[in-house]
Amino acid sequence: MASVELIKGGSFADARGTLGFVNEFTFPDVKRFYQIVHPDISVVRAWQGHKVEQKYFYVPKGKFALAWVEIDDWSQPSKDLKAEYLILNEAEPAVLSIPPGYANGIKALEPGSILMVYSDLDVQQSGEDRWSFDASLWLDWNKL
Repeated sequence: MASVELIKGGSFADARGTLGFVNEFTFPDVKRFYQIVHPDISVVRAWQGHKVEQKYFYVPKGKFALAWVEIDDWSQPSKDLKAEYLILNEAEPAVLSIPPGYANGIKALEPGSILMVYSDLDVQQSGEDRWSFDASLWLDWNKL
């Protein structure tokens, strides 16, 4: 199974402003994208899993905690699975790639944060490959 990958970018600043980039991300097989805006840092969107869909996450504004967990049994996953997470923010451009076989969750860490999500499936295909699990599993979101 493929593993989660952080594709780091960078930034350049001069008198004209700042340019943020992630040049190593080439939009492989991306069929759609959408943005999520979290005006409130208490909101948690977790856990959404996909057996087939590949997702990519980028934060153009603010700061998000992004978590993932590899699912062992899609009909009844173990409560003992170990979730991992990292913080993406606008000051350090990067794309987080989460391959099929994982569930993911997100939480804004600053009000008004924006998360861009890119997917290799169209809306109908994604809907047929969506598995939802309770947000309280695998990670204490209040500690982030």
